[in-house]
Amino acid sequence: SQSEQQILSSQLECVQSIKDGVLEEAKCTESDRVTLFPQQGSGAETQTQSSLKLLQVQTETLYNTGDSEDLYVTNILYEREGTKREVTGGEVTELVWKLCLAHSASYETADLFMTLVFELRHLSLEALRALWQRSSFKCRDNWQPLIDALPSCATEACVVLMKDLIASGEVEEDKVEYFFWSFTFISNPTSGMIESLAPLLKSPRASQSCFLGVTALVHRFCSAHSSCDRVPAVQSVMRTLGKFLGGNCTVQDSEHLSKMQLVLKAIGNAGLAAASLAPALSSCASLRSHPVEIRLAAVQAFRRVPCSVRVSDLLPEVT
Repeated sequence: SQSEQQILSSQLECVQSIKDGVLEEAKCTESDRVTLFPQQGSGAETQTQSSLKLLQVQTETLYNTGDSEDLYVTNILYEREGTKREVTGGEVTELVWKLCLAHSASYETADLFMTLVFELRHLSLEALRALWQRSSFKCRDNWQPLIDALPSCATEACVVLMKDLIASGEVEEDKVEYFFWSFTFISNPTSGMIESLAPLLKSPRASQSCFLGVTALVHRFCSAHSSCDRVPAVQSVMRTLGKFLGGNCTVQDSEHLSKMQLVLKAIGNAGLAAASLAPALSSCASLRSHPVEIRLAAVQAFRRVPCSVRVSDLLPEVT
């Protein structure tokens, strides 16, 4: 029995017909009654009837055996469909303009930005430089889409352009840091990337992110290429770092001490390529006249040096 205070009462009744495990028909009736004044018996009632009926069963699945050539097994990481057409600088410039005009928090903006990143990967260095001349403008709120998209591009041409922008001082300091940290995440670095970035280590203004970003790139490159210590670009980076050591890591003041610690950390960061500096690191760690911070940093710089270098022979007992 329904309470006198109940205003809404509903009922749904369905009848299904199933044959051989297949639903052939379903009929439903829904009744809704609204009673505004229960004592007076006044109100309104609606009734809805719906019917679902199986019309056809397809006995054959249309399948083109030629389509199997396009099927392959892969992981669940996001994969962008390859662009078969040639991307032009003019099209990318137009894309940057569209990004500027789009609302900053819309799905359209996210899709346009993703498209920009993938289309940058198809441009040569010359095309990228020309694109920068046309599209280095700032949108509202001082946003520069091209600056934000370059670190995700991860091609050699994009890295060289980023290096040019850093060297010329055309980007703000926080974006420079953003560039350097992005090098850590490049999955397939090339010797050309390392070669273009190596001169930045010689700059008096080279920051911590510069040393660590470039040496992280060297580490990733050496992890994928045997005998990387014979690659001229890698040798150039390690020579620059070796000159900072000066043979035995002698420091004159506190500022020089901080820089030496950074260089030693960068050498350890470089991984397999650091083997060439093992004798110098041994000297830095073994000299008791050195500050403890320097000796400890020199020991830690051995962390990725391969065992074949025989660290135990090069590094005497440190006390």
